[in-house]
Amino acid sequence: MSLKAVLFDFQGVIINDEIIHKQLIDDILLKENLRPSDGNYQEINLKDILAKKGRIVSDEYLKKLMEDKAKAYYHIVSQMPELPIFDKVIEFILHLQTRNLALAIVTDILPQEVEYILERINVKPYFSVIVGGNDIKTFKPSPEGYLLAMKKLNEYNPDLCLQPSECLVIEDTPIGIKAGKNAGMSVVGVANTYPFHFIQRQANWCVDHLMELDLDWIDRTLEKSSSMVE
Repeated sequence: MSLKAVLFDFQGVIINDEIIHKQLIDDILLKENLRPSDGNYQEINLKDILAKKGRIVSDEYLKKLMEDKAKAYYHIVSQMPELPIFDKVIEFILHLQTRNLALAIVTDILPQEVEYILERINVKPYFSVIVGGNDIKTFKPSPEGYLLAMKKLNEYNPDLCLQPSECLVIEDTPIGIKAGKNAGMSVVGVANTYPFHFIQRQANWCVDHLMELDLDWIDRTLEKSSSMVE
């Protein structure tokens, strides 16, 4: 059994926009008469951030907040002459095209935020599936997002017959790595957000940037694991 699909996290893997999202979440908290946190929001979705502040919101109200945040995000990034894309990411995505791998993105933010960035960096056509925060009910470390992405990839290409063991997840945080593993998928940790030695202990493989990843070796490892199971 070899590699058939690569499933990317978005923030912290493709784009370095944590500061923007933190500011937008702080703005939402202030409008909700809640105090912003001094900590980071890398591993917590908006629904849980509000809950930690004692504010439980309906799905409908959460959707409105996320849509307002998406509009504000677009306003900011559309004025940026150059997007803060991580080193080697575009090169890596183009490299994946030579291997005929299916590509998807799984994120807690809305798909329209992702789509705009992918269009700006000219890689949107390569991603047949984007699973966003409005597509799922349970966020990472739940495997729901990654399992839904696999399901959608199979719907997009019924001949793919994709299984979790044929998927490679790329994440930058412990909670994201856990989500991929909970889905039964192998996970590459990229040391964009946390130190290499910290991510290395939790992911199946770890790299400083994605072009360091040896996909041939991963293919052989997956095939070996599959034959041992059989």
